Amino acid sequence: MKKTIATLILLVLGTGISQAQLLEFGVKGGVNFANYTGGDVSGVDFKTITSYHAGMVMELKVFENFAIQPELLYSTQGAELEGLGDQFKNKLGYLSIPVLAKFYLTSNELSLELGPQASFLVSERNEVDANDTNSFEFGIAGGLSYKITKSIFVSGRYVAGLTEAKKDADVKNSLIQFSVGYMF
Repeated sequence: MKKTIATLILLVLGTGISQAQLLEFGVKGGVNFANYTGGDVSGVDFKTITSYHAGMVMELKVFENFAIQPELLYSTQGAELEGLGDQFKNKLGYLSIPVLAKFYLTSNELSLELGPQASFLVSERNEVDANDTNSFEFGIAGGLSYKITKSIFVSGRYVAGLTEAKKDADVKNSLIQFSVGYMF
């Protein structure tokens, strides 16, 4: 009876330890290069703005070479608008939730990430008060990530907005992100 209880305890502890290795949490942050794509606003050119993103990341290993990676990020996007004799920046702060399928291309170092991203507008800084920004945005994200060590990683990603960022203009957010992160 004692052997059975001891075996059961070791089995439960072993399962708990192996489950802990399947789920990792971390933080990441980096630089954004954001712009608008799509619509043709007469007399206005869209220019890229440099901004930032930061937040939390989780990785759930499903198979040896496949994981699901949800993230919770604060990300500043938008564009600089130039034309009609004026130039102004439209900076939009989003709470972004990408949920990425992560395919490891090498033995747990280089990975391809692809998945949907939902973003909720939480702040807007304009040099002109237009109040024409949609409060929700949906997009698709894809990129590469590389683990430098077991804990430190770098990644590059492109996020293409699929819904319109502005109510009065047929423009979508377009974003290139470079990140550095740490998994606990």
